[in-house]
Formats: sequence, structure tokens, C-alpha cells
Amino acid sequence: MNVVILSNTDKKIKANDLIKLYQNVGWWEERKQQDIEEMLLKVKSVGAWKDDTLIGFARAVSDGKFRAYIEDVVIHNSYREEGIGTKMVSKLLDELSHIDVISLFCEEKLLPFYEKNGFKYSKSQFIMHKK
Repeated sequence: MNVVILSNTDKKIKANDLIKLYQNVGWWEERKQQDIEEMLLKVKSVGAWKDDTLIGFARAVSDGKFRAYIEDVVIHNSYREEGIGTKMVSKLLDELSHIDVISLFCEEKLLPFYEKNGFKYSKSQFIMHKK
């Protein structure tokens, strides 16, 4: 399969393409195009492209120096289990190589995937959300 992983600086990810990808996996129905456009301007992100179709996406929220959080690692349902997620995370980590600590939140079932990609599970920290 001919899939290319590119940073958003190499190939711009359009909000409309990302909305289609989110819809494919059942994510974020409530998110609006304008809000996604604004988000894309503020984050480091990578896309997986099959020809001109966005089939994968991952982003990182960061202060630019000390901390970054990987979010929204998503792959189109038709392209899962083909190593695309690993390639996207690797590309995003390359983009963030100057950051001291890179973290992420994930469901328990995804722990083996992220451990295989160099992340370590921490029992000493807790996730807290407000809202």
C-alpha cells in the first residue's frame, strides 16, 4: 500500500478532511469546522495520506519546550492494523524530539500499542479532567 506520512508543514491538513476521518471512526460529531481549523493552526500534527485522501491523523499539544501531549491518533477504519499508527506516532515524535517530556492519554486496550512505541505506563500519576 502506498501511504505517505507527512507533517502538517509538509502537507496542510484541511479541517474538512479531518472531519471526514473523525466521522468514519465515530469521533467528535459536535466539533465544528471553524474550531478544527483554529486547532490545526496551533498544534504539531501529522497526516497519513493515500493519494490525496487523509486516512490517518495525530496531533500534539505543546508549550514548545518542556511538555507535549499526543492526542487524537486516529486511522480510517479501512486502514487499521497496517502499521500506519506506528508510522504516524514515530513521525510525530521526530517532530517533537526537542521536547523534554512527551505524554499521552489512552484507553487501557491501547497500552500495548503505545508501549511498543516507546511509552511507559505510569502508576504514579493520575488523570484528572474538569468538565
